[in-house]
Amino acid sequence: MKHLISLFIIINVGALYAQSTPEKAIVIAKKIEIAMGGVENYNNTHFIKWDFGKRTLYWDKWTGNVRVENPEKKLVVIVNINTLIGKVFENDVLITDKAKIKNVLTQAKNWWINDSYWLVMPWKLQDPGTKLSFVKTDYLPNGKLTDVLELTFNSVGVTPENKYLLYVDKEDFLIKQWAFFKNYNDTEPLFIRPWDNYQKAGTILLSFNRSEFGPRNVEVKQELNPNIFKKI
Repeated sequence: MKHLISLFIIINVGALYAQSTPEKAIVIAKKIEIAMGGVENYNNTHFIKWDFGKRTLYWDKWTGNVRVENPEKKLVVIVNINTLIGKVFENDVLITDKAKIKNVLTQAKNWWINDSYWLVMPWKLQDPGTKLSFVKTDYLPNGKLTDVLELTFNSVGVTPENKYLLYVDKEDFLIKQWAFFKNYNDTEPLFIRPWDNYQKAGTILLSFNRSEFGPRNVEVKQELNPNIFKKI
């Protein structure tokens, strides 16, 4: 009997380990992409505009051009996130100081990294440098059963030490909640917030105007006035 009990424990531990492999997490990530409209539709989405906090952002996904309007700092910044080339307007005046321009362009890129992640994170689960793993199944406060994925980073992004837990609805395969850990070794999250109010935006689904803090007033367009990325 002792041998049978030991064998049962080994088999069950092995089964739990098998469920926690990256392959299971990738399968779930692909189901998320399909539920949100598919990778092809996301890649074909050209322009996204949204508000985040007190900022308004315009993003040309095809070129990497970004416009950030920050009234609080009296700034309008136009920057290409791939080349870090751009221009800065402060109080509607074009800044010419090279050191200041470089600092503000870098800051604008960091704003975009943060603000866009709150909007399109489900599309970035398989980016280079990310590590995705299945953790467990768990219930949300509303009783929905979810698969919980852990997302960490390997020396990519502005804050590679961060960690997220993503709660994926087992019925519709949409992320319904996320937990943010400032450091991947932390045992308690800095916050847990809903990822809700999915809406059709162009040919894809996006979560915005959430029940708690997040991106607002999202617009997806295939055409946009080119002056948006040229002048104020």
